[in-house]
Amino acid sequence: MKLGLNGGRAVGFDEHVCIWRLIDHPHSDDLLALLSLEPDALAKCLGERSDAPRGLPFKPGSLRSFALWERHMTTAAKGMVSRFGSPLLKSVAAGYERLTGKPIAPMRPRPNYYRFPQYCMGNHRSLMEDGEELPWPSFSDVVDFELEIGLVIAKQVRNCTPSEGLSAIGGFCIVNDWSARDVQWDDTRRGTFGGVVKAKTFAGAIGAIVVTADEILPRFNQLTGKVRVNGDIWCEGNTENAQHGLGEVVSYAAMGETVYPGDLLSTGTLAGCCGLEMGRFPARGDEVQLEINGIGTLTNRIGN
Repeated sequence: MKLGLNGGRAVGFDEHVCIWRLIDHPHSDDLLALLSLEPDALAKCLGERSDAPRGLPFKPGSLRSFALWERHMTTAAKGMVSRFGSPLLKSVAAGYERLTGKPIAPMRPRPNYYRFPQYCMGNHRSLMEDGEELPWPSFSDVVDFELEIGLVIAKQVRNCTPSEGLSAIGGFCIVNDWSARDVQWDDTRRGTFGGVVKAKTFAGAIGAIVVTADEILPRFNQLTGKVRVNGDIWCEGNTENAQHGLGEVVSYAAMGETVYPGDLLSTGTLAGCCGLEMGRFPARGDEVQLEINGIGTLTNRIGN
């Protein structure tokens, strides 16, 4: 079921008549508690008609950002070099790929990428809601979008198996991992902690809708998504060929530490679904809309 909040009250989407309804439940102000209910029990809580959800569906307790699609990793690395690299670096990279048929080593994921579903910590306090304007970061000249899917944890786990990790996922939402690409390039080469700190922590966004796990998990590998800028489709992608399973994602996050209800685990960018991979970036004043079929849309305008 699609869930969200409207005026602090949980609402659910009644697919039989295609309208939103209030959720009648003792925890109707707590979407995370509702995600722990069985689907049939949740369906029985649908009450009178309501408007669609608005605002953040919940307040994430933490944000972990993964990178499940190898093609995004390699294509984005090529995009970095194409946009910011020196002529010599571009020439060496292109020559190597012509000779070997594969990207130069620094453009490929490192060995542990294939061993574990590794992640970086994001800033859960800078997540914006659907419709909110993104202030242009004062320290960057190149802002980019990234279409991702958020796993909403509904059950506390620690040192869990992948199967137990999968059962801890309560729902899914759309995530935009806003990125400052020029800062990311500079920090990747010269920063103390790599390119995923200041380039990422200034802003992110999540959609107003969370879809319960029972609707998404059986078809997670068949989801499709697209990004529109000012109404024009810039890119499309899908969730096929993830490097690691979602149960492994949660299990790795919970290795030696507790993952709590309300923690948000983002999948990483669907292959092809960021400006860096196309060599094309949104500008000040542009409206960026992300869409995942079966979940919904997430729209933000970039400020001047």
